[in-house]
Amino acid sequence: MFRFNTVRLVLTCLCAATAASVCVAFARTDAPSGASGTVRVAELPKQGIRTYTLVHQGGPFTSEKDGVIFGNRERMLPAKKRGYYLEYTVETPGLNHRGVKRIVCGGERVTPDVCYYTADHYASFRKIVP
Repeated sequence: MFRFNTVRLVLTCLCAATAASVCVAFARTDAPSGASGTVRVAELPKQGIRTYTLVHQGGPFTSEKDGVIFGNRERMLPAKKRGYYLEYTVETPGLNHRGVKRIVCGGERVTPDVCYYTADHYASFRKIVP
């Protein structure tokens, strides 16, 4: 007997400073929530390594939105009380906006319990490991 995963199409829109929107569609299976896989700190893009380091140093950050509450509305990360997860921008060279890469950490601001990396604006996450 075959078992098929249901595929959902997730539409993510980014709004540029010009008020134009860029929308990208991602296919995602209805797998159990949570991060899929891990990524070592050294495997992050260099901008990701910088952001990860800044999180553990308490900043300074480049975006005023860094350190804001990540609501986990996509339910991709383990369920926690609101305010547990905070998000941080991973800069993308050549862009004049935040782009789609983020690091989301849970726990204390400077000593988080766990951090996750997303390169596709919350469509998938990988747990960051040493």
